[in-house]
Amino acid sequence: MSRYRPPRTAGTALITPQGEARLRAELHELWHVRRPQITQSVSEAAAQGDRSENAEYTYGKKMLREIDSRVRFLTKRLESLKVVDAKPSDPDKVYFGAWVTLEDDGGNESRYRIVGPDELDLKLNLISIDSPLARALIGKSLDAEVCVQTPTGEKNWYIIAIEYP
Repeated sequence: MSRYRPPRTAGTALITPQGEARLRAELHELWHVRRPQITQSVSEAAAQGDRSENAEYTYGKKMLREIDSRVRFLTKRLESLKVVDAKPSDPDKVYFGAWVTLEDDGGNESRYRIVGPDELDLKLNLISIDSPLARALIGKSLDAEVCVQTPTGEKNWYIIAIEYP
């Protein structure tokens, strides 16, 4: 059995200004703060002598590889992203960047913001534009009913508010 895994798609190349700022801050933190610290600790560990049994040296080199990999990814991804900061021409419909308040059949309300795949954070109620719920919401207007197939079955929501920051 082979270990080949097909490459993941990067997702939609859209991002909000806040998301871009967060990615740029992460890149700055990795390149200008964390990498120099780890490089310093690796050089100190290398000065201790035998590197073959030096756990600090081995761990530091591994951390440098991970940081360099993430820096390469962020650099390429930031070049390909399109920042969407303009409000849509029709603010009564759901588009990228909208905060959407939904109500289910039981009367429970939930509020989500449709963002790029790089900003996905369910704790902050940020859902990816590539998610099934967001794809179902795009283009819908106030009071529209949205049906989404979930792992537990089909679920219905009603759009009760649309806001653009």
